Amino acid sequence: MTEQVSTGTRWHLAGDWFDVCKCAIPCPCTFAQPPTYGDCEGVLVWHIREGSFGDVRLDDLNVLMLGSFTGNVWADTHTDPYAAVFLDERADERQRGALGAIFGGEAGGWPAQMLEMFHPEMRGMDFAPVHVEIDGDLATWRAEVPGRVTATAEALTGPTTPEGARVQVLNAPGSEVGPGQVATWGRATVDRADAFGFSWDRSGKSSKHFPFDWSGPD
Repeated sequence: MTEQVSTGTRWHLAGDWFDVCKCAIPCPCTFAQPPTYGDCEGVLVWHIREGSFGDVRLDDLNVLMLGSFTGNVWADTHTDPYAAVFLDERADERQRGALGAIFGGEAGGWPAQMLEMFHPEMRGMDFAPVHVEIDGDLATWRAEVPGRVTATAEALTGPTTPEGARVQVLNAPGSEVGPGQVATWGRATVDRADAFGFSWDRSGKSSKHFPFDWSGPD
């Protein structure tokens, strides 16, 4: 059980978000287009570098979601939206309540807008070890819920990409973290899930990293 929290509480989160999914590179969803194959499924990860919910600190906690849908979320023409969430087991009762309120949409802000748009059927939620590693230069990023989910990616590169440079997009029309952030494109090296009815194992498909900076309840 998580502690009940006031949904009018002021909050702020900033950190890193990334995904790995079944779309070809680059994932069309970030450009507000339908998924490559008509449907999409994948792993979404949030690493909170700095966060607070009222007087509750949320620094260094992680959240991971499995999701799937058919069609275009951004055009509100999608169907069969499903999701399941893993919250960082290191969170104490007050932190669990805060994370639940923010990522469940009750606390407002961008997560509430995204959930209203996506309106998934929730398949489950669990508190578990959620390990996240993100290189400072964005060469690689990875996340794992041991035995259930593994998501790893490397920065996209190619014959004309300068050494050490990142392939990035400004003002993405379908930014999963909200307006104003820069997408860094990657290639998934592992994309594996077996939890809450989600099951896949692939590599070589799309991944991208966004910073995020949210506040609420506005």
